[in-house]
Amino acid sequence: MSADKSSSMIRDIVTRMEQRPANPVRRARILVEQEVPPARRGPGWDRHWRELEAYLDDGIDWHMPQGLDDRPEEADDKKRASPKTSP
Repeated sequence: MSADKSSSMIRDIVTRMEQRPANPVRRARILVEQEVPPARRGPGWDRHWRELEAYLDDGIDWHMPQGLDDRPEEADDKKRASPKTSP
């Protein structure tokens, strides 16, 4: 293989690696799969990711419904009970 052809192939690979998928779930999957080895991925792993990706591919508008983010400020200061110590 000539040096010119191999450098062109390398450039193509780098270009593909630099392109970010538009779907944020797809980007998250790429990051997660770099950390979780295939042997640790449970049944339904691929189906789970495909379903999440499909939500955004279908053009669903993700936003916080009105009223759900209107918590009183003091609620942020309260400690939550630990599930390990709660009855």
